[in-house]
Amino acid sequence: MSGRLVREGYTGTGPGAITPDGCAVELYRRLSVGEEPDVIQAAVPAGASILELGCGAGRVTRPLVSRGFTVTAVDESAEMLEHISGARTVQSPIESLDLGEERFDVVMLASFLVHAPEHRVRDGMLRVCRAHVADGGCVLIQREGVAHRSDLPWERQDAGGCTIRIVSAEPVGDGVRSVHAEYVFDDARWTQTFLSRELSREEFEGRLAAAGLTVDRYLTDDGTWVRALPA
Repeated sequence: MSGRLVREGYTGTGPGAITPDGCAVELYRRLSVGEEPDVIQAAVPAGASILELGCGAGRVTRPLVSRGFTVTAVDESAEMLEHISGARTVQSPIESLDLGEERFDVVMLASFLVHAPEHRVRDGMLRVCRAHVADGGCVLIQREGVAHRSDLPWERQDAGGCTIRIVSAEPVGDGVRSVHAEYVFDDARWTQTFLSRELSREEFEGRLAAAGLTVDRYLTDDGTWVRALPA
């Protein structure tokens, strides 16, 4: 698969390989991890087995492994998976993942992937979460914050030295927005354009219910991280 292939509505520019959804592998190798490992660790048992869906280049995988979790890292990009260490890797689209009878203490769907523009893709992702979580386990999902779709443009500084800007989020129909982001380091610049479907809390919880999941609690004050349980 060529690093320059992209899906319709998704583009990426900048040095190195670009995945089909417009993500730059080298960019995701450089970005620092934020609060995600702390949020995850506080919400799950110590030493839990974690199925990380959409692991990318391992930004979150590495700190989870270092904290004693057993991680199975899933991504559709072979180029991303090349940079994973300390975890088992599986190359697969999330929505079609099938690990048979294998179940995990924790299934994690981060990076706002629940906002996939196609209903079948998002609902497929949530069904995969439900199918692979153990009885008594939990599913951790990251949702977009309000800032990602209002008060644009906005920017923040990544601890790794990158200025991250959400430049625009233009409606393209049926509740979907085309989001344009820029990532600027002193020595390199990347852009990504991707599609995102806005989900109200009611819509989000309804989609979870349809997949056999129910919200246990919202883990962060802004409601972006959610702990769900098998219904």
